[in-house]
Amino acid sequence: MSNLSSLSGNLVKRSPRDWEDAFSRWSQGPSATEQQRAENAERQIKQAILDSDKLKNRDIKVFTQGSYRNRVNVRKDSDVDIGVLCFDTYFPEYPDDNVKAQLRQYTVDATYTYSMFKNEIEEALVARFGRAAVSRGSKSFDIKANSYRVEADVAAFFEHRRYLDSRNYLSGVEMVPDDFSPPRVRNWPEQHYDRGVKKNASTSRRFKRVVRVLKTLSNEMALKGIKSADKVPSFLLECLVFNVPDELLMRVTYYDTMRAVISFLFNAVSDENRCREWGEVSELKYLFRPSQPWTRDDACNFLVDAWSYIGFSK
Repeated sequence: MSNLSSLSGNLVKRSPRDWEDAFSRWSQGPSATEQQRAENAERQIKQAILDSDKLKNRDIKVFTQGSYRNRVNVRKDSDVDIGVLCFDTYFPEYPDDNVKAQLRQYTVDATYTYSMFKNEIEEALVARFGRAAVSRGSKSFDIKANSYRVEADVAAFFEHRRYLDSRNYLSGVEMVPDDFSPPRVRNWPEQHYDRGVKKNASTSRRFKRVVRVLKTLSNEMALKGIKSADKVPSFLLECLVFNVPDELLMRVTYYDTMRAVISFLFNAVSDENRCREWGEVSELKYLFRPSQPWTRDDACNFLVDAWSYIGFSK
């Protein structure tokens, strides 16, 4: 197995750059203005649901998710992800057939379907923002930005229930893409948020700062034409940093921290056995399994290129 130090002979010669200054700037959170425009988008989408005769009386929660909710958004994150979650119908996941049989005694098949819900959300958004401002994608609706609000991606969800037994379950969200590719998408936004907050607290707020640094670095590399940076979504970068030991995130300087983080991640991700049990931030989905849209090789290639791009030496 290679390590990053052994690859240092392949480093590209770069002009001197104050990386500590760059990393320090990149670590900062969104400005108050950016945050306000994201909150304005969320507020208007909530109002769209309340104004809908079909949706206003349903058990619905509208919430910010993704990088804005988790406070790891960077300059390129120009849009905000909004979830519209309906609890009137849920998608169950059972641990075994016995639990499924027990619960089926007390449930009936839903009459309110996911497709009905998504169509009604589209009607509500168009009524609020106008047809020209709303476009429907397979997984979400895009709401165009204006001077008052940022661009928003609005996703429709039913509750997902992962039953632990016949009485207890974990509550997540689930969607059915229009093109069924993939057939279902299941996420755990509340658990993701809670565990991210806990990790941030245990690292003296370094966790989210390092995530912002790595995301901004990836964005800059992509702009320079480094292809590996295009293959690692920001969500994956956040999850990778989550799996870094706390002490490595708390080095005195950002330069030393990023060197330790990238080195640790490369050596761990390049060995399947070391990262096989790694999870997403929610710790309810494995990070590297066939169901994910990325691979360990994608992560390894990016980490090697990031090490080279910064110009770390032995």
